[in-house]
Amino acid sequence: MEAAVVTDKMLSKKEGGVGWMIFNNPERHNAVSLEMWAGVERILDTFAADPEIRVLVVTGAGGKAFVSGADISKFKQERASKEDVEHYNATTSRGYAKLAQFPKPTIAMIRGYCIGGGVGMAVSCDMRICSEGSKFGIPAAKLGLGYGFVGVRRLTDLVGPSFAKEMFFTAKQFTAAQAQAMGLVNRVLPDAELEAFVMDYAATIAGNAPLTVDSVKYIINQTTKDPGERDLARCNALVKECFASQDYIEGRTAFMEKRKPVFTGR
Repeated sequence: MEAAVVTDKMLSKKEGGVGWMIFNNPERHNAVSLEMWAGVERILDTFAADPEIRVLVVTGAGGKAFVSGADISKFKQERASKEDVEHYNATTSRGYAKLAQFPKPTIAMIRGYCIGGGVGMAVSCDMRICSEGSKFGIPAAKLGLGYGFVGVRRLTDLVGPSFAKEMFFTAKQFTAAQAQAMGLVNRVLPDAELEAFVMDYAATIAGNAPLTVDSVKYIINQTTKDPGERDLARCNALVKECFASQDYIEGRTAFMEKRKPVFTGR
């Protein structure tokens, strides 16, 4: 299926139970403008409300970059005043939050550069799968930029305090192998195998019981919150919903009949 144009720099498409969100600014290594952030929100809202979509894959066009951070060429017009800066920061924070809180599994398919805000985008996904030639870095200390608590915590929860400090303090670029050693990425694939692997991975997840998968995502995300912020009642309700579902009956029946289950999310 051809990708739909959300803005001229953001594309989306559906393939079976998998939705794709594609950053399409390859001439700038998929650097993200304010207009693109608006497209991110629209795609995420659309896919979250679509019961046919069970998995989201996030990637970049052009083969050379996932996302290389903010589009600095747009700063003069997008950050011209204090009000513009506040609007920009609110928009980007909302976009990251929507991706991090997306109710279905998310996979970042990374090929090439994943820099600055690209790392922020990647760590907002549930899993990160990259090509062997990918590069990761956060150059904030070379630019004098500040990073807020939420984004720093997402990275730290993933790789731990020491590696998070190393990435920020040095502002260096790290290889795919180094990123995997940190725990920043789940899998590293030869470039030629990356897309097929991700498509198969996403299809596998999409074929599993969505109530189970989505409930486990919610519960795991609750474990990273401070104890007073956890909604354990919601966790318990989601577990009960799984056991009360038609999918639970289908799963048991299919197992006994030695066939592949057909889950409906009900």
